[in-house]
Amino acid sequence: MSAVFPSPEWLEALKEKLNSDERYARIASKWEGDLLFVIEPEGNLKERLVMYLDLWHGTCRGVKYGGNVEDYENPVFTLTAPYGNFTAILQGKLDPMTAMMTGKLKVRGSLGYMMRNVPTVLDFVRCCREVTDEIL
Repeated sequence: MSAVFPSPEWLEALKEKLNSDERYARIASKWEGDLLFVIEPEGNLKERLVMYLDLWHGTCRGVKYGGNVEDYENPVFTLTAPYGNFTAILQGKLDPMTAMMTGKLKVRGSLGYMMRNVPTVLDFVRCCREVTDEIL
C-alpha cells in the first residue's frame, strides 16, 4: 500500500509496511523509542504537522496523525524540520544522517543512540520511501 505524503493514509501505510517488512523487523529488533515528527510549514504545507510513531523492537505499535506537539507526552525522539527537508529525505535528495548532523533535521533525544543505530534509521527511511506514492 502506498499513499500521498503527508496524510493519515500515508502514516497508516507506513505502519503496515513496518509491521510486515521482514528486513525492517530484523534490523530494528533492538530499537526502543517512539518518534514524533514535527514538520514545519513550507511550500505546499501551510500549517505545522505532527505525526507520531510508537516503534518498539522492529514493530510499530501505533501511529497518530495531527494535533499539537504538547499532545504527545515525552516521546523518546522528536525530529523537527521544514517540510522541504522531510520531502528531500523521502526523495533521496538528502541523506537522513547528514540532515541530523548538519541540523537540517533537528533531533531532540539521544543523537548518540541514533548514530549507534544507523542501519535501523536508514531502513526506516527505506520503508518511508517505499510507501510514498506522491508528495503533496
